[in-house]
Amino acid sequence: MFTLYPLIESLRLSFTRGVGEQYVGFQNYANVLLSDTFWYAVYNTFYITFFQLLLAIPFGFLIACLINSLRRTSNFFKILFYIPNTTSMVAAATVFLAILHPDGPLNYVVELLGFERVVWLSQPLSAKWGAIILSVWHWLGFVIIVTLANLQAIPGEYYEAASMDGASRIQQWIWITIPNMVGSLTILFVLGWIGGLQRFSDAYMLGGLQGSPARSLHTVVGFIFERGFGGSEYGIASAAAYILFIFILIFTFLSTKLLRMKI
Repeated sequence: MFTLYPLIESLRLSFTRGVGEQYVGFQNYANVLLSDTFWYAVYNTFYITFFQLLLAIPFGFLIACLINSLRRTSNFFKILFYIPNTTSMVAAATVFLAILHPDGPLNYVVELLGFERVVWLSQPLSAKWGAIILSVWHWLGFVIIVTLANLQAIPGEYYEAASMDGASRIQQWIWITIPNMVGSLTILFVLGWIGGLQRFSDAYMLGGLQGSPARSLHTVVGFIFERGFGGSEYGIASAAAYILFIFILIFTFLSTKLLRMKI
């Protein structure tokens, strides 16, 4: 009732327009694909997600390696890094509105490093990076927990044999740890893209309905929300939702195929 019916109903609506739900065929899909606003939203979504994964996965993996090397305080650091992931994105974004304020703590750190303060949410590029910083902070704990679980599943005999053969710790990390982490890193990569392509709450909280400034925080789901609930164009919104579904389907299939080939 709550899953199948909305899927079928939104598919039906994607072929209609107006209050009378007049049938228009694939016109809604054509309008979405010809919309510059839609493609800019696609660009923003890919940009933020790409740099989120580029930063969160390597940093999360390195932090997990450091935590794994600890004996007594590992549980404390697991909890410390995972706490942000347990908070809702709306609550996290509300906190970051204060952090990204011109007089906020982030600019205080920027000035300590010798740079000029940044008005994060007033320029398109800095606004995108504000959203990226928020996404990395919120998702980092999940990356750490997943990679840490994989690290602890690597048999200790591998390291013992390598140590007896004279391999250094760095060589063991390169030739044992990293190859055995490919599976979990692949899962994080795919899940990160699927979640990133559906991002909405963080961009909406930071940039509002139109993803201000200059639609730099306007995502694909933001486009769907704006056209559907903001403009009551449910046919256009439904068509955009199914186009997003096709994007996710194709990207997931290709990414898993390529990564499996490398494995």
